[in-house]
Amino acid sequence: MSGKLTPKQAIFIAEYLLDGNATRAALAAGFAKASAAVTGARMLRNAKVAAAIASRIEKVEITSEWILAELKKLAGYDPGKLYDDNGDRIPVCKLDDQTRAAVASVEDEVVESLGEADKHGSKKRIVTRKQKLKMADKVRPLELLGRYRKLFTDRIEHDGRVTLEQMICGEGTEND
Repeated sequence: MSGKLTPKQAIFIAEYLLDGNATRAALAAGFAKASAAVTGARMLRNAKVAAAIASRIEKVEITSEWILAELKKLAGYDPGKLYDDNGDRIPVCKLDDQTRAAVASVEDEVVESLGEADKHGSKKRIVTRKQKLKMADKVRPLELLGRYRKLFTDRIEHDGRVTLEQMICGEGTEND
């Protein structure tokens, strides 16, 4: 068995490293929803996958620059990049990094049916795959970035007139 990861394993690892959720990572990698929890646990026990996760965890350094870059990805993704020029949805594994980072969850539904018989009388098996994507909320990352840039600071307005009594006692302007 070679040391190379399959595409699904690579996607699983990348997704698992985002939040440590093996079930969600299995779904994002394209595994069946019905068995995602079991598949996620199995992937974590796979020697190649476990080694790749361990080596990447050692290399990951959480810096303020990294956090800001991740927030920027979530705040700036374009939902239009989910579709190709024909209007067909692009599979999650083929999305650009920014758009893929904004995918909060994936639900797969696979429907199998038999098509029309060919000239030999055998029917073709038709597999239809539907995916439902839930995208990240853009408001929260924008809010966090705005707070970081001090765009949303609480300000108290006053006219600048303060009496000596207010300065000493810290009282308001109202007469008792």
